[in-house]
Amino acid sequence: MEDITRFATAIRIPFKNIDFLQQAVVHRSYLNEHPDFRLGHNERLEFLGDAVLELVVTEYLYETYPDSPEGDLTNWRASLVNATMLSSIGQDLGIEAYLYLSRGEAQDKQSKARQYILANAMEAIIGAIYLDQGIASASTFIHEYILVKLPYILEHKLYLDPKSKFQEMAQELIGVTPSYRVLSEIGPDHLKQFTVGVYLGDECITEGQGTSKQEAQVAAAEKAIEMKGW
Repeated sequence: MEDITRFATAIRIPFKNIDFLQQAVVHRSYLNEHPDFRLGHNERLEFLGDAVLELVVTEYLYETYPDSPEGDLTNWRASLVNATMLSSIGQDLGIEAYLYLSRGEAQDKQSKARQYILANAMEAIIGAIYLDQGIASASTFIHEYILVKLPYILEHKLYLDPKSKFQEMAQELIGVTPSYRVLSEIGPDHLKQFTVGVYLGDECITEGQGTSKQEAQVAAAEKAIEMKGW
């Protein structure tokens, strides 16, 4: 992995104790294979960073949108701090090059697990910045790399879950409310796999799979949004 001081330089934060930042990128799995590593894993820093992130984002939304109701602010905040968004930002920042992972985790680059590892590392980095530099620097980092995504989120209505977004766009653009039909379900009860079709009128737009009907509906809606270019 890369020298973590390069990351500190890239984000323009002069850490007094670089160990905070290094620990922020240590996954628990690495310590299973390297029990003598001098630092702990990043889960406590992640816990702290999650709280700092939520506070800074909440305060920004509260002050910037004084006329918006609580429900909207909650949805906007969730779209900024969820694992998908944080892992995407983490990838853009090149955090993967600095992660301390077990051999197995290091090879598994495309899974949901890697997404959560990146998102958790982002939160841990925020925690490290807060411990080393204080709330002002942590807030600056959050504004520069996370809150900057808000205009795009609002423009493309990414704060809506896929089913809500597809329904809103379908009603707005073609005046039709989507419907969902279970096309198949296979496997025993504890390992069920559902295939669901999403329909506009009688036309099946696409299909989605999942371990529950809801999960399959969401997957179908996501694919339908992409296919329609919405």
